[in-house]
Amino acid sequence: MNQIENENITVAERIALALKRHGVEIIFAQSLPSAVILAAEAIGIRQVAYRQENMGGAMADGYARMSGRIAVVAAQNGPAATLLVPPLAEAYKASIPVVALVQDVERPQLDRNAFQDLDHVALFTPCAKSVRRMLTADRVDDYVDAAFVAAGSGRPGPAVLLLPADLLRERATTPRLQRSASYGQWPIDRTGPSKELIEAAADLIAAARAPAIIAGGGATSKGAAEALAQLQDTAHLPVFTTNMGKGSVDEHHPLSCGVLGALNGPGSLGRHTRRLLDAADTVLLVGSRTNQNGTDSWRLIPPSAKVIHIDIDPQEIGRNYEALRLVGDAATTLKLLCSAIQARDLRMRQRQRGELESRIAAAWRQFESDRGRVRDANLSPIRPERIMKELQSHLTSKTTVVADASYASMWIVGQLRGLRTGMRFITPRGLAGLGWGLPLAIGAKLADPQHPVVAVVGDGGFAHSWAELETMVRSRIAVVVIVLNNGVLGYQKDAETAKFGRFTSACHFSPVSHAEIAQACGCAAIRVTAPGELATALGTALTAERPWLIDVISAADAHPPLSLYDGTLDRPELVEPAV
Repeated sequence: MNQIENENITVAERIALALKRHGVEIIFAQSLPSAVILAAEAIGIRQVAYRQENMGGAMADGYARMSGRIAVVAAQNGPAATLLVPPLAEAYKASIPVVALVQDVERPQLDRNAFQDLDHVALFTPCAKSVRRMLTADRVDDYVDAAFVAAGSGRPGPAVLLLPADLLRERATTPRLQRSASYGQWPIDRTGPSKELIEAAADLIAAARAPAIIAGGGATSKGAAEALAQLQDTAHLPVFTTNMGKGSVDEHHPLSCGVLGALNGPGSLGRHTRRLLDAADTVLLVGSRTNQNGTDSWRLIPPSAKVIHIDIDPQEIGRNYEALRLVGDAATTLKLLCSAIQARDLRMRQRQRGELESRIAAAWRQFESDRGRVRDANLSPIRPERIMKELQSHLTSKTTVVADASYASMWIVGQLRGLRTGMRFITPRGLAGLGWGLPLAIGAKLADPQHPVVAVVGDGGFAHSWAELETMVRSRIAVVVIVLNNGVLGYQKDAETAKFGRFTSACHFSPVSHAEIAQACGCAAIRVTAPGELATALGTALTAERPWLIDVISAADAHPPLSLYDGTLDRPELVEPAV
């Protein structure tokens, strides 16, 4: 379908053709800018109409993470534009490429207090790599291409293109220089460090007594997980991941240590694997911002350890740890490093591998024993660990698991075990705002419609995004939503209790039937109150190939094993659950 490819076209139509050239198949929008959306639909680009811009931006984020393509979201000027700020800020911090097409007031009306006029440049500058306003009809392709290049090159992130409403209706000027390149996939450019730096890093790893890898979100980018797996095996290296890095390694690999970060309190896997990292003399960071959650408040890496840091953003290397700087995309750099290491003498590492694998296996066994007391308990309300146990048994290596921020993220990264290299676990850990679990899952499902996508959300976060259930139903997006319905803002209540010994009145909710809300939107739903009902509910939902919601009445006093609670909520006398 191509109804507008001719010389006598409007600016909006030329924008649509440029999007098509970049391989755009979906725009997340709510009809505006109308001229652009009408033109895009006329040539076969699908509009997925969100109910609210915050959620639409998160859908684009999930789509980009899952598809490897630069996502496009669109919105009106003024209040609609302000609602795009939160999801673009998440994408900015999480390094996810999104192009936002934002309608602006007509050019003669700028700076005259026109209806819904706002300084959009100032609005978006803190949360985007690029903010530009298209002003003339002769450079449409230049500006669209620049937005895609900004989003998908270097450290990925959002780019905002402001589109004055009157310009969109003008006839486009045929450019003297035609553009034909497609920049829809990311990363656009593959870059790597110098040979000398790669050789130096290989020397450090080969000579190390106890090297280890910490893989961040960059290790899940295109091609990086496979390259990391090759390095893990070639150099016999134990691999930990951050929350965002989960899925970059097969967690059944004998050298995989699971997620660490702040998940190292009593009852966690990290309680046992952290000892391996404590003994490391060389640490290789892969695609990590070395942020607070990923480093347990910067306490994980031993002060005496030498650090090698791979990152696409040169400013992230050395932010918190002085390091040997390997600036480049994760896949390219890991491949170069693996090739260089193969030329080193790795016999010492190979001799130590058996003992290292035994220690990692023992840590996993101890973890299973520790959590078994609650994971296997037939308690009502249901423990989240039990919910994760049942979900684990229904996962395939192609299932994508998405979570909302706060405890929902911690439950999936800390309790589920990845089944293959590159299995996707998507969490909003850039800024960790509540409400993004469901729209991230919608975007992920649109990117991979043939395989199951499960969203795990708390009732606190889900209240931000209920309306998008109607989007799922109307657009036939078969996401399975599991609501952990415990009637509390869990992290808020527990963190306040740990820090102040009490919590505010905002932490408890009135009872809500999320199943009835879903059914009112036309979504299939069930309320689960006992552990024995979980398997049937999950089996039904995951095979239905339609939107489903499972409203699970879960334990309000359960919390993930975070280091914050070690010695506070998790005092020895409080660790044992009631049975």
